[in-house]
Amino acid sequence: MSSPVSVSPSSHPEVLALRAAAAMDEAFLIDLAARLVAVDSQAPHPGEEVAARLLEEVLRAQGFQTTWQEVAPGRPNLIADWGEGEGGLILEGHTDVVASGDPALWRVPPFEGRVEGGVLHGRGSADMKGGVACAVAAAVAVSRVLPRSSRRLRLAILCDEEGLMLGVKAFVRGGYAAGFAGAIICEPEEHELCLWQKGALRIWLHFRGRMAHGAMPYAGLNPLPAAAQFVARLPEVQAAYAGERHPQLGDVYVTPTVMQASAGEGQNNVIPELCTVGLDVRTVPATDHAALQAALLRLAEECLDEGMQVTMNVFEDRPATETPPEAAVVQALARATELLGFPVRYGGVPGATDGTFLHAWAGLPIVTCGPGRRDIPHQIDEYVEVQDLIRAARTYAAAATLFLEREEDR
Repeated sequence: MSSPVSVSPSSHPEVLALRAAAAMDEAFLIDLAARLVAVDSQAPHPGEEVAARLLEEVLRAQGFQTTWQEVAPGRPNLIADWGEGEGGLILEGHTDVVASGDPALWRVPPFEGRVEGGVLHGRGSADMKGGVACAVAAAVAVSRVLPRSSRRLRLAILCDEEGLMLGVKAFVRGGYAAGFAGAIICEPEEHELCLWQKGALRIWLHFRGRMAHGAMPYAGLNPLPAAAQFVARLPEVQAAYAGERHPQLGDVYVTPTVMQASAGEGQNNVIPELCTVGLDVRTVPATDHAALQAALLRLAEECLDEGMQVTMNVFEDRPATETPPEAAVVQALARATELLGFPVRYGGVPGATDGTFLHAWAGLPIVTCGPGRRDIPHQIDEYVEVQDLIRAARTYAAAATLFLEREEDR
């Protein structure tokens, strides 16, 4: 670690911020991160409850007030608070992890939680139980330095980020984001302060024809060629958005991820009635989602033969987000990074996070910033460097203190 920036005694919030960073207990952090990774919380089964119970026990022992929000059976949100008053900060993370795949392919078993050679191994180590442990360790450090704060620090430890983000949607609908002035999303972003994140559209298109015997195709309407033509022409739609390329987020992507059609198992001699195409669309702040959906539907209709139909179901619509650099949460995180002797680097999130809905639905300024390589989530042999965890936890502690102790709005 680089040498921290020196501050004068009169810089009261900065002195407290450095105290909070120093108060972060490394052993507590590493132990908690390893224990969390050792809990199998693949979604939707077995679910997040065991991980949330572990954290609830830890936080109650540290004096935090906890709230349990059941989102779905075995899939809770855990909310933990320190302090009171409006204008506070949310530290947000999720307890679900993606599937581990074949455990035999892992060098270290995915749910062992092994720390070896300065590295924490396992599914969720980076995405994002490491980040959750950092948020908890940081909040505990803040509670030691600010035993009485006029603003609330809230840990939002949510379920189902990897799916339809049911956890954060329930969190916002339940009013748990109300009264706060900013949020740090503790995802693995290599410590960059990510002020932008891509939007997302998840879409099903259903191409409907008419069943017939494969030996007599003239008697039916085969939806597969129409769907295949649509998929082949999707680059035309993507190319139309090349002018919206974002300096931090890159291009708009229109990616086919599913194409399925069958009249039934083993029915290779039957033209099916239906062919379904799934799209994963990634957008930037300039993208008009409604216009893009209309362009996709027009293209699909152009690919139909006479007598066919197509319907489009947008089952998830996540807007891109952008946070101004002058926002208080950005300034607090940037100054904390400087105080700890690290360079401030800004970036963008290539995907969506729970922060999408904290921003779009609750109106909170958000920054996504956390430990771990950006490209390591969802891979076999996922890992995070222990020093990355320590740096992130100290940064969160300092940033939270600066944010809670800021002079504005007092």
